[in-house]
Amino acid sequence: MQLPYIPTDVPFTGDQKAWLAGFLAGLNTRMTMPQPASAPGLGHTSAESSTADVSQPLLIAYGTQTGNAEMLAEKAKAKAAEIGIDARVCDLADLDLAAFGTTTRLLVVTSTYGEGDMPDDAEDFWQALAAPEVGRLDGLTFGVLALGDSIYDGFCQAGKNVDARLAELGATRVVERVDCDVDYQQTADEWLARALPLFAAATPQQTGSELADEAPAPAATVELSEAGKDFTEKASKPARQRKSTWGRKNPYPATVIANTVLSGSGSAKEVRHLVISLGDSGITYEPGDGLSVVPRNDPALVDRIIDRLGVSPQTPVVDRKEQRPLREALLHRYEIATASKYLVDYIAARSGDAELTHLASTGDREALDAWLWGKDVLDLLNVDESLTITPDELLAELQPLAHRVYSISSSPRAHAGTVHLTMATVRYRSGERDRGGVCSTHLADRIADDETIGVFVTPNKSFRLPPDDAKVVMVGPGTGIAPFRAFLHERAERGATGDNWLFFGDQHETCDHIYRDEIDQFVSDGLLTRLDLAFSRDQEHKVYVQDRMRARGAELFRWLDDGAYLYVCGDATRMARDVDDALHEIIAEHGGHSASAAQDAVSQLKKDKRYMRDVY
Repeated sequence: MQLPYIPTDVPFTGDQKAWLAGFLAGLNTRMTMPQPASAPGLGHTSAESSTADVSQPLLIAYGTQTGNAEMLAEKAKAKAAEIGIDARVCDLADLDLAAFGTTTRLLVVTSTYGEGDMPDDAEDFWQALAAPEVGRLDGLTFGVLALGDSIYDGFCQAGKNVDARLAELGATRVVERVDCDVDYQQTADEWLARALPLFAAATPQQTGSELADEAPAPAATVELSEAGKDFTEKASKPARQRKSTWGRKNPYPATVIANTVLSGSGSAKEVRHLVISLGDSGITYEPGDGLSVVPRNDPALVDRIIDRLGVSPQTPVVDRKEQRPLREALLHRYEIATASKYLVDYIAARSGDAELTHLASTGDREALDAWLWGKDVLDLLNVDESLTITPDELLAELQPLAHRVYSISSSPRAHAGTVHLTMATVRYRSGERDRGGVCSTHLADRIADDETIGVFVTPNKSFRLPPDDAKVVMVGPGTGIAPFRAFLHERAERGATGDNWLFFGDQHETCDHIYRDEIDQFVSDGLLTRLDLAFSRDQEHKVYVQDRMRARGAELFRWLDDGAYLYVCGDATRMARDVDDALHEIIAEHGGHSASAAQDAVSQLKKDKRYMRDVY
């Protein structure tokens, strides 16, 4: 490897020269991001996205749906600075492919939305990157940090797609992609510690294997000579001790101080309002954030699984290198209400069950999902009641028990010291057994007066309120109203002058109009400028929020053209897609646009952070 700028007689080691060469080479590399163009007929580009100064030797670009990828991108920037790499962070929504002609280093952090889709802010970037006419990227070195949830078929698919396409276009992979599951922090930190020194030493002509051989090892401490102490390898030093904060690895033990059923008699749903005390935790949050709750499995299901295994509840098992009783592990550590794909394959191979073996071997995920619907780990074990399986064998095939994230429905200004949740309790019957959502039934049924629940805030920087004078349109049927209750209370407390428009609905007005008194008060106070309700089963033909949007299409377009911000919260599978379709139609019809121009306009709304979704 040829090291630029470094005289041969300086008293540095080879590793020190490699790091310094990467650092100095980076100082000579700069890029300027083009300013995004305004979309036709939808108001002005927001000041936040109208300029993007991303002059940088290392470009860290993120695609995010809930803010996790953005948080990791900022962490990558901070860690890069520790080893002397000048880095800049930008949203993939703001990244023009023309910039690839002037940058040589790219680190992509992207989440995956739904069943393998790109997050909203990365859609346009991906369409441009995947286009057949896109040019070669031979001068680019890159790495991809992918986020996802392994319970979905399209686990980390967005990151996989970007990684494969960049390589296909001739870019050099500095470090192999890593795919992070929901418990991503340790995996991501380890990948960044490995990847960033490789970027420091990277030149476009090198291969990933050459870089791995020549770059300084991130775990080794490098002591420079007296002449080179200013260039101490900061990345190699132990992390500075930080004050402990509440998070995934250290959730705050919170007390539920109110648990009220909101839905009325006759409702097909059980919607609850929970008030959780933050005590002396020091936890802060913003409207739009989520609250992560650490669940506990149903003890009755745990005991039935242990009975099926034919062992004592106190049987010792090894769980993440620690020994603990089997019952404790199943209560707190593993997903048992749904069966992992690993358990499906394991039971199919061990049992020889013809139907399950066929489903597992054909790769027909739709058919397998239909067969698995309503089945839990006990159901899988009972596919072959003669099958003997040890506790350790079972645990090896299970997924870790993940926290559940709920959109916060309170304002820190209006509800100081507490955080509120609006939760639908999931209950159903399958296989002649009553079943329920792991976290929702835990919160609804199994929290005693003296018990606490583990919680921590999951920030969502991609779902924030706009300036106080901006107009806001909120579409949130069912429990999707949660963040908009927070928004309205927050805007009331702040004295925001911007108009507010809410689209809300559910099945029946008499029993499903949750927060009715509060909403009516917001209308009376003049805070809620417009309210459109859609109760689907109160008339012969079902009416949904997207139908109300179409009916108010001309006025909705005027709001958007006047700079309004549009927010959507709720079901991703159907509602969010139907609302998105309605938005395209409204812009095409009332803006006089073709379908392609309407698509461009919606894309610009996303780039301008004026069309934001919190969907699940």
